[in-house]
Amino acid sequence: MVARRLGLTVLRAAGGQHEVDLPYAALHQLLLPLDDQIECLNEGDRTVLRSAISGADATPANQLAVGHATLTVLRRHACGAGLLVTVDDLSWLDRQSAAVLAFVARRMDGSRLRLIAATRQVEPSPFDLPEVTEVTVPALAESAAELLLERHHPLLRSDLRQRVLNEARGNPLALLELATILQQHAETNPAGLNDQHPMTQRLQAAFGLGLNSVSQVARRLLLLAALDGTGDLRFLATVGGLPNGARYLMEVEQAGLARADDSQRFTFRHPLTKAAVIAGASSAERNRAHQDLANLYPDQPERRAWHLAASTVEPDEGLAAALEVAAHRNLRRGEARTAVRMLVRSAELSPSAQDRSRRMARAAYVGVEVTGDLERSPARLADAAVTDAAAQQSLESATSSAAFLLTRDGDVVVANRLLSLALTEAEADGDISRSAHEEALHTLLRTCSLGRRPDLWENFNRHVERLPDPPVELTIGCRTLRDPARLAGAVLQNLDVATAALATELDPARIVRIAAAGMYIDRIGDCRHSLWRVVNDGRAGGAIGSAVTALSLLAHDAFRAGDWEAADRLAGESETTAEACGGYWTPSTRHLRAFIAAARGDTETVELITDELRRWAPPRGIGASPWAPRCLAAITRGDFDRAYREATVPGPAGVLPECEPYALWMVLDLVEAAVRTDRHAQAQRHVKAVEEARLGDLSSRLALLVGGAAGLTAPAEECVELFASALALPETGRWPFERARVQLLFGERLRRLRRVCEARGQLSAAADTFRRLGAGPWASRAVAELHATGLAPTTQRRSTRGWSLTPQEHKIVDLAASGLTNKQIGERLFLSPRTVGFHLSRAFPKLGVASRSALRDALSNLQPR
Repeated sequence: MVARRLGLTVLRAAGGQHEVDLPYAALHQLLLPLDDQIECLNEGDRTVLRSAISGADATPANQLAVGHATLTVLRRHACGAGLLVTVDDLSWLDRQSAAVLAFVARRMDGSRLRLIAATRQVEPSPFDLPEVTEVTVPALAESAAELLLERHHPLLRSDLRQRVLNEARGNPLALLELATILQQHAETNPAGLNDQHPMTQRLQAAFGLGLNSVSQVARRLLLLAALDGTGDLRFLATVGGLPNGARYLMEVEQAGLARADDSQRFTFRHPLTKAAVIAGASSAERNRAHQDLANLYPDQPERRAWHLAASTVEPDEGLAAALEVAAHRNLRRGEARTAVRMLVRSAELSPSAQDRSRRMARAAYVGVEVTGDLERSPARLADAAVTDAAAQQSLESATSSAAFLLTRDGDVVVANRLLSLALTEAEADGDISRSAHEEALHTLLRTCSLGRRPDLWENFNRHVERLPDPPVELTIGCRTLRDPARLAGAVLQNLDVATAALATELDPARIVRIAAAGMYIDRIGDCRHSLWRVVNDGRAGGAIGSAVTALSLLAHDAFRAGDWEAADRLAGESETTAEACGGYWTPSTRHLRAFIAAARGDTETVELITDELRRWAPPRGIGASPWAPRCLAAITRGDFDRAYREATVPGPAGVLPECEPYALWMVLDLVEAAVRTDRHAQAQRHVKAVEEARLGDLSSRLALLVGGAAGLTAPAEECVELFASALALPETGRWPFERARVQLLFGERLRRLRRVCEARGQLSAAADTFRRLGAGPWASRAVAELHATGLAPTTQRRSTRGWSLTPQEHKIVDLAASGLTNKQIGERLFLSPRTVGFHLSRAFPKLGVASRSALRDALSNLQPR
């Protein structure tokens, strides 16, 4: 394209596997468009070329003469605008054409003829000449590879996208071919898409190049290494009686297919070379290789069982049971995708229909809960149901179906009923495995956490009591997610012990369950490193389902820690990842985005998100809490009456409602809204309730909020001590937004107590924090309070007409210019609407305006005082 834009003529030729033994085949491609130019050659050159490319003459053409004739016709054609010759797949050129083009390449100087040839890096080049410049084209960078995929396959599923990126390693052909074939297989046979890549002819040809040039024994060595996957060189001497293993290793190295690296590990040239080796072998060859590998590892039961399972097609309960055990071990080690693959194979090898159904349902459950594999789960569930006529009533199938319902549609009512019936029947029969019992209860716990209804929780408690010695994440979760306001000290202690143990935990499902149990009492920060392990594993195509929840939890952690940009970004990634898997976003992620918008003063976004929750959640039995972000949004814009109404939706002041964990976070909001609207009795009643419940013992953030609420309702001098004590609590710096809010309230009280210098310190610190967070309305409120102390920041501008404004008048004018009514201004400043009106009536003449609509322009034109 660039050459043509420059006016050059372009001639093309390409090598091909099927023409590599055909003399002058590539030269025929190249010179075909120049047939008329050949006719213009002298008789000798014309005859030589016609003889070479036609092959009609029984006497082989002299290569030197053919080269001279080719150079003549090419140089003559290049005399005008210029000529570019491009040759692709140089290593597949027939020997005679390659020799002629090498002859031409050395004699282009002084002409407008240029040649570009491409070959794979592992292959010897016929143009390995001093006169030829070689340029190594590196693999695409990750960002470029992602861009290429986005342009050509924008709808590729996220797990397949990551798989393509991992396996292609920046090779453009592999990126495009793999994406196409994987997408086709995912659509036509999602249940059969395993970890071995389906290979296209182009991929097999490109990455299997050299396979036909090595001996049969060397190919067997490659197959053993590919199926083994460990890179361990032991099989060279011990597997299947391979003689002279080192000799055949050298053979595959010389062919550029694989090598032994410096650490004596066997590595393939490219991941797709390994796939090409496997795809190029017959099923009998693969079965034999798996059998040999199984014999190599008698002391490693998991690997032995996997290789034996791969080498047979006959049902075998012993193998199926061994694979099921191996799958559980892999799941505990965090190898969720390997566990699913083992469970599916275990089901396929099960002689009993009941065992096959149970194992396939288990594979579907792990696929939904951990790997986020929603595309293949319906096929696995259907397989489980078809295999066993009673499968629809089995606990494993009910658990998998309920988990799928919760993740795909969010239908809490149906999922809860399905699980409850299956649990009741299984518990009555008494024939229930512990793992099936635990998984059913974990899924039932999700329905309760989403539904937020006492009857759901009571039903859950009845079932969990029937499990001897339940796991800690169940016993903790049923308390912290249902009624965190009334936690016993032992529950907190157990949660902190479980959280500390996550440092060495590998099971992604257990990590997110324990972290989620501590969400409402501010324990996510203690799980941060473990959650990031889950996220990184999910981004690499592993535990994608668990990563969706981990991203949501980390977003909450970032918001509380004061990194709102990161919080918004992580929440967005959680939602897009869930949608890409075919599932729904978690309601807590939507709540978080609404909280961020509320703190920033983006009322429109808050209304959009909470309206969406109100429409979406109730039909699915989900207990949405849109009142919480709406309450914060109302306080942000100074509408304290609306804030109070929203804060009391789950229950009146003085009541800590059960099954409404967001109520813990809104303690200060409710109390401030009550105080600002002269509901002092209600404010004091709520402070008393949270103090009696000892909410401050649950976390340093809740202690800060409770201390701020107590200071807000306390009498004049007592409030100073309460505010100061709250701000002096340990770890309050972890919660910058909440700390700045308490500083703002403290500064406002200090100003009214005429302790101006102290007030300025608190208000300045609050304003700085709000500005850093991006909480614009809150920063404006803090700055307005600073004005009222008589301190005018250097950024404040005033005209000569505005010099006579008092600090209180300037504060009221700022609030009026922002659109607040007299009543709303009065609520913020603890003034009556009549007093606000009086101040405005005095400020208008000083500013030279006659209406509120002109205030903003008047303030923007002020000059320095």
